[in-house]
Amino acid sequence: MNQTYTAIVKQDGDWWIGWIKEILGINCQEATREELLETVNITLQEALEFNRQDTLAFAEENYCEMPIAI
Repeated sequence: MNQTYTAIVKQDGDWWIGWIKEILGINCQEATREELLETVNITLQEALEFNRQDTLAFAEENYCEMPIAI
């Protein structure tokens, strides 16, 4: 299942800063727009994987996974 997220980016002085609109806490800063987009993408992937791992740890055992479309 592919999901699309929205990167909010802006230049602030010499730096490019960015956030993921849909997920609180994902923010990055880089010297160029291209570097920023790459870093935001990597950070988003890592955050999603950490969230998956945490969720499965909380569920412990005897759970089922069900896709939900919004």
